[in-house]
Amino acid sequence: MLIVMAASDTEERDERAGLRWWKEVLLGIGVYVVYSLVRNQFGSAGGDPGPAYGHAVDIIEIEKTLHLYFEAHVQQWYLDLPAHGFIRLWNVYYGIAHFLVTLIALVWMFRRDPRRHRLLRNTLALTTCLAVVGFAIYSLMPPRLLDDPGRYGGCQVYAPEAAEAAPAGALSAPGCDKYGFVDTVAKYGGWISFGNEGYEDVSNQYAAMPSMHIGWSTWSAIVLVGLFQRRWTKGLAIAYPVLTLVCIVLTANHYWLDGVGGLVCLAIGYGLARVVTRPVPARAPAESTSPT
Repeated sequence: MLIVMAASDTEERDERAGLRWWKEVLLGIGVYVVYSLVRNQFGSAGGDPGPAYGHAVDIIEIEKTLHLYFEAHVQQWYLDLPAHGFIRLWNVYYGIAHFLVTLIALVWMFRRDPRRHRLLRNTLALTTCLAVVGFAIYSLMPPRLLDDPGRYGGCQVYAPEAAEAAPAGALSAPGCDKYGFVDTVAKYGGWISFGNEGYEDVSNQYAAMPSMHIGWSTWSAIVLVGLFQRRWTKGLAIAYPVLTLVCIVLTANHYWLDGVGGLVCLAIGYGLARVVTRPVPARAPAESTSPT
């Protein structure tokens, strides 16, 4: 028994070799700073909603071809529920869980599961970097902005006269109702409204494809399933990306195809991480000095 425990302790020390919390913090900060800076240099930073609106039309046409364009109908059905389905809770969930759950999963894995940490940490970093590339080359207007008469809204493209006649700060206007989506954060409140004056200037309004809410939540589920012990907690972990998909549709922050893009990024990120992550060198077994 003592020999087994000693071997287990040795293996854990080998797996944790080179892992330092301050290195992990610096790496995380570095990746997120690059992610945020690059992400916000494209899309709405150019000031022209035309390309992002055109890409949104393309996404909608693909979903219609698949007979799976349902986001506007689902959102409207939900908002017609009593108390608007307590949509503000989904808004808060969208703004907080994305970062909080990912951070908890990352820190917990570092402390409890060094065997998987390097590979899955690199997977998260590479997935995030791939998302930045997606934001840069494919600006996409999210559903919540399609009928918005503001400077980032689709109404500026399909009905410019109606958008120009709309009062400043208006969420809707006559003639700006082609798609039927509602910006739930702007209308009902929540964590952060991306259209708030000041915040809209430092955030890429068109960073919708791929959805990192789906990419990160699926990554978190993979991590947490390996850490949880009970079946019901593993079930909660598996349900997390499903709830996130429901959230991005109900709040009109993404099309469901954006979620597919997030999963593709995660899969490619995992494949790249398998290539670049060096295996932990195995420690040579010590020679026995005890007499036979």
